[in-house]
Amino acid sequence: MSRLIRMDRTGHTTVAEWTAEDGPAVEAAVAAFRAELDQGYYAVISRGEGLAEQVRQLPIDASLVILRRPIAGG
Repeated sequence: MSRLIRMDRTGHTTVAEWTAEDGPAVEAAVAAFRAELDQGYYAVISRGEGLAEQVRQLPIDASLVILRRPIAGG
């Protein structure tokens, strides 16, 4: 089972869960992913120990996709 989570003040919230074989769940996850990006979230996936990659399309085969807000500062 793959998960799309949003980092928030509670720690994290599960936004969507899917398996590649469940078409309607994949479609719902893609729609949720797009809605979160439209609200200003960034999405990242793990690429191994200490490595992450920002993604702009939901990788259906990823086990975990993390949404987060940009880091404030300047």
